[in-house]
Amino acid sequence: MDMKKRVSLELRHRSPTEVQELVLDNCRSSEGKIEGITEEFSNLELLSLINVGLTSVADIPKLDKLKKLELSDNRISGGLEVLAERLVNLTHLNLSGNKFKDISTLEPLKKLPQLKSLDLFNCEVTNLADYRESIFKLLPKLTYLDGYDINDCEASDSDGEGDGVEDEDEEEGESEDFEEEEEEDEEDVVAEDDDDDDDSGDDEDGEVNGDVDSEEDEEDEEEEEDDDEASSPAKGEKRKRDPEDEDDEDDD
Repeated sequence: MDMKKRVSLELRHRSPTEVQELVLDNCRSSEGKIEGITEEFSNLELLSLINVGLTSVADIPKLDKLKKLELSDNRISGGLEVLAERLVNLTHLNLSGNKFKDISTLEPLKKLPQLKSLDLFNCEVTNLADYRESIFKLLPKLTYLDGYDINDCEASDSDGEGDGVEDEDEEEGESEDFEEEEEEDEEDVVAEDDDDDDDSGDDEDGEVNGDVDSEEDEEDEEEEEDDDEASSPAKGEKRKRDPEDEDDEDDD
């Protein structure tokens, strides 16, 4: 698929100003030049043109917001002056797998004030003696060359992508959320403990009340028994007959 058609497909009915990332890897450029990308992509921050057959970047438009440019696995050997003129905020540039042979062909990159990461892996220039020292001397503001800093310390993923600050903010936000969740869990546990205490208190009250009620019932029963005994003759005691009753019987 040619580059112009690929650009059209990647837009997906959006206007160029809405696009922040444009990936055109493995499409075909006509005559080794950039096509279909214009200054209308004014908010573009990432442009990827990996293995598209480029021999020149002369037709790249002015893209003030572009930060990352992927040009690996092409056939570019020079002409980088245009990058310094049109991509003033570029921070990451990948030129690995191209045809750069001499340090001098990279000198235009000195005019990229924001450039932090440069990749020249699999370019012939990497075979030169003192290659790394020469590049860091040429570009003193450069932080990473081929994924390593001047002390041969490997770049982290966040440093490599230029999103270290954002990642740290996200981690802090996640830790804060985690702490809040822990606090909520602790509050829930305390609330459950309080409920358990209340329930146990109710049970104890119920038991106490039950005992008191049963004791009162027993006392009432005893009182009733006493009343019954007082109102009825004692066991084994015969009722004495009134003498007058006996006289009445004799007269009859």
